[in-house]
Amino acid sequence: MLTPTATVPSYPPGHRVSVLLPVAVGAGYDYRAGDEGLSDGDVVTVPLGPRVVSGVVWGPGSSDLPVERLRTVLARHDCPPFSPEMRRFIDWVAAYTLGSPGAVLKMALSVPAALDPRAKGKALTFVPPDPHQIGPILSDDQQRAADALIAAQGNGFSVTLVDGVTGSGKTEVYFEAIAAALTKGHQVLVLLPEIALSVQGLDRFAARFGAAPAAWHSGLSDGKRRDTWRAVAKGEARVVVGARSALFLPFADLGLIVVDEEHDGAFKQEDGVHYHARDMAVVRAMLGEFPVILATATPSLETLANVQAGRYRRVHLPDRHAGAVMPEIAIVDLRRFPPKRGHWLSPPLILALTETLAVGEQAMLFLNRRGYAPLTLCRACGFRLQCPHCTAWLVEHRGSRPRLMCHHCGHVSPKPKACPGCGADDAFVSCGPGVERIAEEASALFPEARVEIMASDTVAGVGGAADFVQRVTAREVDVLIGTQIVAKGHHFPWLTLVGVIDADLGLEGGDLRAGERTHQLLAQVAGRAGRAERPGRVMLQTFQPDHPVIRALAANDRDGFIAEEAEQRRAAGMPPFGRLAAVIVSGANADRVDTLCRALARAAPDDPGLSVLGPAPAPMALLRGRHRRRFLVKAPRTVALQTALRDWLARVPADGAVRVQIDVDPYSFF
Repeated sequence: MLTPTATVPSYPPGHRVSVLLPVAVGAGYDYRAGDEGLSDGDVVTVPLGPRVVSGVVWGPGSSDLPVERLRTVLARHDCPPFSPEMRRFIDWVAAYTLGSPGAVLKMALSVPAALDPRAKGKALTFVPPDPHQIGPILSDDQQRAADALIAAQGNGFSVTLVDGVTGSGKTEVYFEAIAAALTKGHQVLVLLPEIALSVQGLDRFAARFGAAPAAWHSGLSDGKRRDTWRAVAKGEARVVVGARSALFLPFADLGLIVVDEEHDGAFKQEDGVHYHARDMAVVRAMLGEFPVILATATPSLETLANVQAGRYRRVHLPDRHAGAVMPEIAIVDLRRFPPKRGHWLSPPLILALTETLAVGEQAMLFLNRRGYAPLTLCRACGFRLQCPHCTAWLVEHRGSRPRLMCHHCGHVSPKPKACPGCGADDAFVSCGPGVERIAEEASALFPEARVEIMASDTVAGVGGAADFVQRVTAREVDVLIGTQIVAKGHHFPWLTLVGVIDADLGLEGGDLRAGERTHQLLAQVAGRAGRAERPGRVMLQTFQPDHPVIRALAANDRDGFIAEEAEQRRAAGMPPFGRLAAVIVSGANADRVDTLCRALARAAPDDPGLSVLGPAPAPMALLRGRHRRRFLVKAPRTVALQTALRDWLARVPADGAVRVQIDVDPYSFF
């Protein structure tokens, strides 16, 4: 069934080898090499109980079991072996995240069909991009930045931050580095936070290099995933543009990684192995001894701290490209200019919309809430409709499929006729706005305008995103209303007005990054305005005009805000100036969860360098039917946090019905 590759075996027939399997185990299993012999990195099939599974030869075996009693490797797959660099990377990620190596390997062996070259499917043709194709003329600032990135090629490991205002042409700058890497014969990986929404970026790449890159994201068909995985492993796919999971593709000769929008929270994997793709991209480049580029208009505090410490280089693009200017940002104090009762657009914003539409330009209204209303309650007794599986209110959606939906677990139900609390009929009222409600209000105010919504549940996959972006670019949409996905790299030349409906959303809560994250998001949203020759303006509706985030945005004082934020974090010993880890204990039975938490609390490390907070109910105390408790572990950067966590958890017997998850460097605190 499988054809062995022609390699010189490191392990002769009958030799003991360790095979790492894509299952949540701490180490590989020992097997006996078959008649062909094996080498490190070979992808093989082995028996595991009654099953046959694929794994990777990880090194010599180490068990005490006599070799003649070991089960034999069945076959070697006809695909390139995993390189030493890739195997070191998998081990490094597992050690840092305290995940199992097998769970990390599972992300790299994510397409089992790709291991069999004879699997049926339409073959893809990967046209190599032409690095010598002439790109656009760069400005002086762009050329200096590009020269620095090109000079890093072939000089080992380095990290360079491309720090440029929105619309400054960062993509064209790092395209020059990609061309240099391709000229040297290397493969290139470009990581984007949401690949399905980065249609314009893929088109720009094809225009610059004469061929489209290979795409890698969850929206690909099984056949495309299979063929792309094999093409990457064989070196045929020269450039991959993908979501965070693309970092675990088995590249044959990776020579450059670009992390675009490096600040974006979508790079953090919250399920399974908890890793941050930006940070792991730096690790992969370090292990492979090649450069990595981080690009953004709103750098993360972690990245800026590394720049200030001299670990990362920085190139700066202070101006927009081709003479475009940064938009004017105005604060609308909702205490002075409140909307009409039951409405959400203030008089100053309505006036700006009227002026914008009158001259044939486009406007964007931003609200980071999907659906029609975030809360539905009974006006008779105050009963709130909540998800039965999560600590979350049900979100009302109208449109073509009216329903109540949980955005955490996907639970869907119709709005009840009678209140479950008091039995009152037709007493439910929708509270607060979502994008659907804003669209309803905009359509009523401007009945002649073409109003459309761009949110993750209204734009389906790459095809839907491509169609939507094309229609906005072609000026078939007058008012675009969207959630955070509208902030990610879109370039609409006729969009000159951005209105932020609720600039305060996200500022409060227990998230240590709330201020930083809100500043980044609103700065990116504001950056959609006036990106061509027509000047732009931004209006921030807020009840907190004196909040540091709002003041920094209005004054275009990013650096001042970051300095203040950094000082507060440093004083509190919080990341990036200290270490933090979350330990989440969850299970279907609350009593068993609490019992294990008490045992963990008793066994908590007695180390003056560590602070263990908890256990306490997680902010999302019930998620997908599982009760959740949380410990937070805080430590100075000098403490070996992973070692302390590993020793602590090892002292408490496991409960098979309770899951313990570790999130080193948590980015969300739900």
